[in-house]
Amino acid sequence: MLSMLRVSPAQALIKRANFASWSQRGLASVPSTMKAMVVSQVGPADALKLDSKHPVPAISDGQVLVKNEFAGINFIDTYHRSGLYKRDLPFICGQEGGGYIAQTTPKAEAQGFKVGDKVVYSILQTYCEYSAVPSAKLQPVPDNVGLDVATSCVVQGMTAHYLVSDAHAQLIKPGEWCLIHGVGGGTCQWAAQMAKLRGYKVIGTTSKSKEAVGRSTGCDELIVLDEVPGTSYEDYTSVDVVKRVLEITNGVGVKCVVDGIGKNTVDISIDSLARRGIFVSFGNASGAVPAFPVLRLINKSAYVTRPKLLDYTTDRQEMLYRSNEIFKWLGDGKLKVSVDKVYALDKAAEAHEYLEAGKSTGKVLLKI
Repeated sequence: MLSMLRVSPAQALIKRANFASWSQRGLASVPSTMKAMVVSQVGPADALKLDSKHPVPAISDGQVLVKNEFAGINFIDTYHRSGLYKRDLPFICGQEGGGYIAQTTPKAEAQGFKVGDKVVYSILQTYCEYSAVPSAKLQPVPDNVGLDVATSCVVQGMTAHYLVSDAHAQLIKPGEWCLIHGVGGGTCQWAAQMAKLRGYKVIGTTSKSKEAVGRSTGCDELIVLDEVPGTSYEDYTSVDVVKRVLEITNGVGVKCVVDGIGKNTVDISIDSLARRGIFVSFGNASGAVPAFPVLRLINKSAYVTRPKLLDYTTDRQEMLYRSNEIFKWLGDGKLKVSVDKVYALDKAAEAHEYLEAGKSTGKVLLKI
């Protein structure tokens, strides 16, 4: 059997020639340099600098070169830029992109990809004109889903999907209550709709300026809060959220809390839980969640988890399970996506400031 796997010198030459041929496909239309938003020193939004002569990445077998049309902006990008989450410097910001395949390789072709395919993906460094993407990371986009909407789902949509489908470890069942904070914003707009599609009863929180967006998600109950003066962030001291949750659930509490707010909501989230409920903490919009003693959970024998997308898209099969279900919901009109603002690539710093100010009422994108 081993002899069947041996490659003669002549065959090796043919393989190298074929690879060279494939790797040159589309090369005439791909420049040697590109525009990219680079962080050389971490800091505030103006740490994002435009490099108009950044080298276009080379691709190796098993990768494709994507000509980006859109890059999604997410809170995690601001954590990388600020240094809250460490990355090696310098780096191109972003981890969500969408566009068309400009070059491919034999292994990518063997998986069914070809030049011109419409795809979205998640890798580090997407605020740029071209990205080298492993074919295993590519999500094919159906014809009936726009590329802007598809790009919007790669991080926020996929995050919302695992949050309401799996991160709660099935401790909530259809017909039971969950609490989702910030349903007037980005990821949790998706999460509220998906939770309803999963059969859960949903209590959402949102600010007054985002009330219409929050109601459009179909939450069973919406808790509308005042805003922190000078911002669009919810003031979680303006309403006794725990009291309202207990009133809505007849004193029982919720079996799951999905919380991307962080510092300002951790106590509310824990105190809103039902017996053997789970606190799913996934974001830091108001600041990092402070350390708390595990004894805080003893009152209701509660659970807590801090999940991340990578651990819920562990292989291509799991990734496609999520993206295919999302794209089907979108195509069937069961899921609505709000693209709030689209900025030019060189306005990425403004886009970060907009997101960090809590002003977004949907997805924020860069048009490449």
